[in-house]
Amino acid sequence: MTTEAPETVVVDKYRISCDGGGANGHPKVWLQIPDEHGWVECPYCDTKFIHSDYVKKD
Repeated sequence: MTTEAPETVVVDKYRISCDGGGANGHPKVWLQIPDEHGWVECPYCDTKFIHSDYVKKD
């Protein structure tokens, strides 16, 4: 059985909200992206939010 990887979203703010999107979402939560590593995962849906300053530029 294969499980799809959680979604990754690049954002421009350090404080963001997640509600899971769509009809099957979850309660809205506010998440703070820490400066140490530049990303945070939603505790409900595992979506990973990465601040644009931490995205590797090739």
